[in-house]
Amino acid sequence: MTKLLASREALLMLAIAVLLGIIAWRFPAFVAPSNLLSVFNDTSPLILLAIGQMIVILTKCIDLSVAANLALTGMVVSLINIAAPGLPVFFIVLIAIGFGTLLGMFNGILVWKLAIPPIVVTLGTMTIFRGIIFLLTEGKWVNSHEMSDSFKSVPRADLLGLPVLSWIAISAVILFTIVMTRTSLGRAFYAAGGNPHAATYAGINVGKTQFWAFTISGAIAGLTGYLWVSRFAVAYVDVAAGFELTVVAACVIGGVSIMGGIGTVFGALLGALFLGIIANALPVVNISPFAQMAISGGAIIIAVILNAQANRTPGRIILKKAEHAK
Repeated sequence: MTKLLASREALLMLAIAVLLGIIAWRFPAFVAPSNLLSVFNDTSPLILLAIGQMIVILTKCIDLSVAANLALTGMVVSLINIAAPGLPVFFIVLIAIGFGTLLGMFNGILVWKLAIPPIVVTLGTMTIFRGIIFLLTEGKWVNSHEMSDSFKSVPRADLLGLPVLSWIAISAVILFTIVMTRTSLGRAFYAAGGNPHAATYAGINVGKTQFWAFTISGAIAGLTGYLWVSRFAVAYVDVAAGFELTVVAACVIGGVSIMGGIGTVFGALLGALFLGIIANALPVVNISPFAQMAISGGAIIIAVILNAQANRTPGRIILKKAEHAK
């Protein structure tokens, strides 16, 4: 029981429950099952991107280009849909995942082969990706009437009472929970960030592992790019502008250590849900967007402090024990 209460996931679940209780006191309709399902669906893109970002952060890196990847991939598949409206959506999705994967690989190669700091690489590619969107469109938007009905239908379609977008997020949580806990690649992600030197001695290529982390993050961002533009039926240069910071915040709040090596898919899910509830609930109870930003920022600072405390090595205690042993 003590371990359960001490776990970050349990504390975050408690925080979400308290948050929902406070909101229900002011606005009871918010916690109706149908509305909570709607909130989950609205948060699904953040959940997807947070999973990819979590994997990157585990390897002691960061990917600030995920939102720009999303925007560029979304624009590319929108333009393909305009040029070939009869192309099956299945192939559109494959193109989105493949294109996003290539963008992620580009980040990974720069980090792996050229040893450029990840924050520098992804700040640069973030700007490059959005610049390419402008070059492709000259700043013009792709609007709903230009997209085919089949292109727009997938994330909105219902399956067993839930939108397909929600099912994709749930599937990603299950898939990557298995990958991170049951595969050698998942263990390599933890090892590469937790102790790179020990990982190298164990035969793990840290740079290559980071490359695969960026690749996976890019693939997820590409998929999310299609889901985003098809759901909102619009694509333009500034789609999801600034969303990369929200993605990082979801990971940090979910207990993913920015120092690498610590974090879970479930924690990233809870962090995303926490921010999703705030984003959906605070406007309902008439709290200004500036207060929303302050609350989110405060949650991030608290999460970082908790991470720092949890990761602190008790060196002095060890020395004291050694002295008593003498």
